[in-house]
Amino acid sequence: MKNPLAVFDGQSLITPTAVNREVFPAGAPADERQLRIARDEITLILQVASQQIQADRNPDQIIDRLIRSLHESREKYRSVWPDLIPMVQDHPVAAYFHNDPFTRWSFEKPRGYSGDASLIDFIYGHRDIAADVERASPLGRTLYEYTRNAPSAVAVRERRDILTRTVDETAARIGAETEVLAVAAGHLREAEESVAVREGRIKRWVALDQDPLSVGRTMRDFNGTPVEAMDGSVRGLLKGAYGLGQFDLIYAAGLYDYLADKVAVKLTQTCLSMLKPGGTFLFANFSTEVPDDGYMETMMNWTLLLRSQSEMWSIIEASLEGQKAEKSVFFGANRNIIYGTIRKPR
Repeated sequence: MKNPLAVFDGQSLITPTAVNREVFPAGAPADERQLRIARDEITLILQVASQQIQADRNPDQIIDRLIRSLHESREKYRSVWPDLIPMVQDHPVAAYFHNDPFTRWSFEKPRGYSGDASLIDFIYGHRDIAADVERASPLGRTLYEYTRNAPSAVAVRERRDILTRTVDETAARIGAETEVLAVAAGHLREAEESVAVREGRIKRWVALDQDPLSVGRTMRDFNGTPVEAMDGSVRGLLKGAYGLGQFDLIYAAGLYDYLADKVAVKLTQTCLSMLKPGGTFLFANFSTEVPDDGYMETMMNWTLLLRSQSEMWSIIEASLEGQKAEKSVFFGANRNIIYGTIRKPR
């Protein structure tokens, strides 16, 4: 069953109830006929998966079919989908897919909340999770090779590279006085390949996160660099609690997937107020085109607030309130993650 998100500093705005309310807003009572049909379809999907497992079919074929089937059901039965999620999670077939250390970590949430930095390290194939992968069964490692190369995971690795490139381009333009803020920074893996960090063209790179384990890991990994890891929440930023100063670049890569529109707009406005003239704010969000969303919400117990291109524009326009700025919305290569940027006028 779903675990509650940890509220590390008593100030978290990201709760399971809030995310689910935004993703699956309450409306008219469920259509009982549609719910019966949907349950029958999910039962058949899980039965086929069970039969394939018993027949010792190729794990890649089994998980590929399941992901496609769950996505199709989610699209078809969106109004009753929240009622179907427990059916999948409680079915015996789930144990097969939880052999995958990535899927299991997401479902069990060892840090108490969704999308933690170690989960993202599974996507990166980072050395810090190598022991977890090694301890997995041969089946688990096979499934992991599939899930870490699923479309959403590929998009997350591209997101990391986009962040690195954006920081390096900013530093190339500004010079050694460049100041960067990462909101909900996790383990700040994008800094590991930064040319600007290696060449000393960053004055400070503040990595703000409300998970003390992530903050501690970042402090350890970037000791002696311009990276400044600090404990802080979205609510703290909104209240102006940290006195961080001004930045040339501020970005939030994995946060908006959990924020209601109203909070997303307030956070965007706050970040814009912290930019130097000519500074840029970048935020990323999983898009509505994610094809493995059904698997993520069921087997991985990982619900995200997916956004369309028009919804990203709505956040930008509401945040600017008519103010002039350079702005853009663009997709990553496989369209699973969408990006918004706002550049403050000089």
